Amino acid sequence: MVLGSVVALAGGVGGAKMAQGLADVLGPDRLTVVVNTADDFEHLGMHISPDLDTVMYTMAGLQNEEAGWGLSEESWGFLDMLDTLGGETWFRLGDRDMATHVERTRRLRAGENLSSVTEDFCARLGVAARILPMTDDPVRTIVVTDNGRIPFQDYFVRQKCRPVVSGFEFKGVDFAELNPHVVAAFQASDLIAVVICPSNPYVSIAPILEVAGSLDSLYAVSAPVIAVSPIVGGSALKGPAAKMISELGDKPSAEAVAAHYEFLADGFVLDQIDCAEAEAIRARGLRVWVTNTVMNTHADKARLAAEIMAFAEEFSGVRASV
Repeated sequence: MVLGSVVALAGGVGGAKMAQGLADVLGPDRLTVVVNTADDFEHLGMHISPDLDTVMYTMAGLQNEEAGWGLSEESWGFLDMLDTLGGETWFRLGDRDMATHVERTRRLRAGENLSSVTEDFCARLGVAARILPMTDDPVRTIVVTDNGRIPFQDYFVRQKCRPVVSGFEFKGVDFAELNPHVVAAFQASDLIAVVICPSNPYVSIAPILEVAGSLDSLYAVSAPVIAVSPIVGGSALKGPAAKMISELGDKPSAEAVAAHYEFLADGFVLDQIDCAEAEAIRARGLRVWVTNTVMNTHADKARLAAEIMAFAEEFSGVRASV
């Protein structure tokens, strides 16, 4: 395998798993993970960064494998007492997890930016890969539904994705600046691939691409951009991606995801169960890699990451004239 650096675009559980696999295969010092922050929100007076925390906890080996979010060995005394006092408990915050939100909020209010706080948290938790928020400016996803415009966490957690989706807005994105460390990662001379992780295309990856300068930076890279489908057999392994695709008027499929990324990606990775869609995806101008994309174990994550790196080697010089 050719050695070099990789940038991964991630959000949530699928992105965190993919990032962990890439770190194992590449070595963490060669990996930069650019994480969606448009699902950040203020709750109980605290700044909550769900995707950043999921990626950070996973790469630190501290994640709650069963829930897919939060910390392992969690307790719920705070939430139980909050419920007794009549507080809002729809967004579940464990006792250990609370420490992250309290300390992040304190430091942000003291004048630090989100990148600095995240970098320090990662160092203290033993995460060697670089985890970067897409921007240090506030961007918030609003889900446009048959029940009005709903902040993402309200739609996702409180309303359990029940409203019918018709679109998305990214409040504040017009004023947000791309994290300069992200720009530097895209411009690295040893960059061998950009991997769009199997995260929700609409609410995890789209906000990253909407930040000014993100697409220009991606178009300028000479390394291949490879997207991994979060849809397997017509369903999302985690989250509402399949439901959103359907409500937006398309059939949930790997091909629907490929169509979403064809303007940007060079290669597309889909699960073997969807192999019948490979030719249609190739017809969109994308190279295709078919494999088992389900990551149930640590070995699954590393195997998939190694295959993606092998796929990337097939693109030598493919973007040189772009």
